[in-house]
This record gives sequence, C-alpha cells and structure tokens, in this order.
Amino acid sequence: MAEAGDRVHLISVVVPVYRGAATLSGLVGELVRYVSESSTPGGRRFRVAEVLLVHDNGPDDSDRVIRELARAHPEVRGIWLSRNFGQHAATIAGMQASVGEWIATLDEDGQHDPADLPAFLDAAIDDRAGVVYGKPQNAPPHGAFRNTASRGAKRLMGVALGSKGFREYQSFRLVRGDIGRRLAEFAASGVYLDVALGWVNDRVALAPVTLRAEGDRPSGYSTRTLFAHFWRMVLSSGTRGLRIVSVLGVLLALLGVALAIYIIVERLTGHVDAQGWTSLAVITLLCSGALLVSLGIIAEYIGVTLNVAMGRPLYVVVDDPAAAFEEDGDATP
Repeated sequence: MAEAGDRVHLISVVVPVYRGAATLSGLVGELVRYVSESSTPGGRRFRVAEVLLVHDNGPDDSDRVIRELARAHPEVRGIWLSRNFGQHAATIAGMQASVGEWIATLDEDGQHDPADLPAFLDAAIDDRAGVVYGKPQNAPPHGAFRNTASRGAKRLMGVALGSKGFREYQSFRLVRGDIGRRLAEFAASGVYLDVALGWVNDRVALAPVTLRAEGDRPSGYSTRTLFAHFWRMVLSSGTRGLRIVSVLGVLLALLGVALAIYIIVERLTGHVDAQGWTSLAVITLLCSGALLVSLGIIAEYIGVTLNVAMGRPLYVVVDDPAAAFEEDGDATP
C-alpha cells in the first residue's frame, strides 16, 4: 500500500437527474459529509469539492429540489439541460462543467453509496488507473429479468466485439478529471460514455461495492429504452462489428467460387442432367459473392465515417499523469 502524502485530492461528484425528487436530498446529505477533509482506507486525504446535479428534464419536480439543495449547500450546483438528452449525455455535461482532479459519477436513486468513494480513490492511485468502476458484490436491485438481460448483453458484447471491458461497465465510476473533461469536448450525440472512455484510457481498476435498494420511485428505464441503451452501446463500440460483416462477405464469396467450380466440374463429368441448372447456379453464386464483397467494402467505409461522426479522436492530450497520482502537494479548485 502506498504511503499517503500531504496532498488533498479534490473530487467533483456528477449526478444525472431525471426522477430524483424523492431521493436527491438523502443522496446529497451523504455526499456533503465529505466536503470537509477526509481520509481513504489507504490514508490518502481527499474532499468533495463540488456536487453537480444535472437536470435532465424528467417528469417530476426534481428542478425544485435541485434549487433547494443548491441554496442549502454552497458546494451543490445545478446544471440545466434544455431538454431530456439521456443519462450519458447528462453525465458528460456534468463532466464538462467540473473542476476537480477526479470526477465521480453516481445514480440519483441512492443505490450507489458515497461511502465507497474513498476506496475508489485508493484503487485509482494504487493501480494508476484513469477510470475505476464499482464491482458489485451483490445482485443489482432491478429484478431477475433485467439483471439476466444485462449480464447476457454484456457477455454478448464481449464475445462479439472482443473486449472484456463491457462486463465492467457501471454508472458508478471515478474518472480522472482531465480525461473526463477532454472527452466531453469531442463526444458526439449517441455516444456510449464508457465506450468513449475506452477510446482515451486503457488503465481501468475495479473497486468492490454493495449496491443498495433504489429509492421509492418508478424506474426511468422501460424495456424499449433498455434495448435502445444496449443498441447505442453496440453502435458506438467501434468498427469491429462492421469488420465482421466484411470478413463474412469475403468468406461467403470464396465459398461461392468454390461451389461454382464444383458444379462446373460435375456438369462436365455428366453428373448434372438438368439443362440450364449449372449456368444458373454459377451465376447466382458468383453474383452473390460479388455482392457480399461489395457490402464488406461499403462496411469498411461506413466504419471510417462512423468514427468521424461519433467524434472519436485521433489522439487526446491530457495533463501529466503524475499530477493525478502523486502523494505530495495540495490541489485547490
């Protein structure tokens, strides 16, 4: 375990708010305990510099609660979106407005315990990781169907797209502040936040957490919105899916050529008696192969366009990593 220095690490907490009228007061009450300087289990000093409540225009009176909390606590600040943009867009908006050297993101419903944040900071510094995800030690409190569907979707993404990172994605995370703010500068509409974080960071750590029961409020996710959420993750995960289409097209085209040669040989050796069948089969196989190869090439072009449209950067310049992980010195907002 690293020895703690005299540095005070500053954390900005970002909470996207859609239906938080019944739960925000309790969550903020837990967060403001860390406004005063505290210590992590590893002995590192930290404090919460600000709590950013991003209003995503939900159907309840969360806006009123945000204003009341901002008046009661000087560290609480409301971020106001013009309409409902979704959880990931609201989280990115909060990241852009943050000032802390670390950014913590929590759900509004109370299932994420702010008491886990010190362990997140220890994990980030011990592993020199740009992103730390909470690793639930219990089943998420969403019901058996939703939990099973979520695990299955993440496993499918990992197998199909060749990445294990999908299984770790959680909305309870700690991100280096410079990485989060740089990401917010280029993230485009429809991007999946955790996929975008993978574009600019390859050091990820995990911290064990116990998820609590959600507050007494209806879920903001229907089956349709959950599927849309999954599909956005697929579309923003990169071009490997399109590359699979391209490779499949080439393989099927080669198979078509091989079958065409086989059919011609069979015809020449007298094993095919039906008139016209050989020429029809050869034309069908060769044309189908040409179409599939063409689709594969088009998929490659679409992949390049997709990266540009999503704002995937060629590179991202961040602060000296030592500034985030060093143990000595003091940082002020």
